[in-house]
Amino acid sequence: MSMTTSQHRKCASIIHSAAVAAAAGNALPAPGAGVAVDMVVMTTMSLSLAGVFGADITEAGAKAMAIAAFKNAALRQPVRTLTKEVAKFIPGLGQCVAPGISFAMIEAAGWSLAKEMATRSHPKRVA
Repeated sequence: MSMTTSQHRKCASIIHSAAVAAAAGNALPAPGAGVAVDMVVMTTMSLSLAGVFGADITEAGAKAMAIAAFKNAALRQPVRTLTKEVAKFIPGLGQCVAPGISFAMIEAAGWSLAKEMATRSHPKRVA
């Protein structure tokens, strides 16, 4: 079973807001700071998404989910991940490139989490 229209709309709002926040945080020129921002945003997003599906998770659980989702997104998009951090070493370029890449990665990881949570909240019945 997939998401309801209401759940999809709530997830879209949560994920897009998180992606915008991550993009803003990744405008900082300090290499490595973006990863910290991404993890905080992902943890908060995980907690919010869990609420959409009626799941009760702890902050530690949300952090674990965030790390796993971010890791999967980074492994699927290694060039983007590397480019985001390396670009910060070039004055001006990092502030232009890193936010866009972070936005895309948080969007991808967020929808991956939302789909996983939707599947878990509606397990398939075995006859």
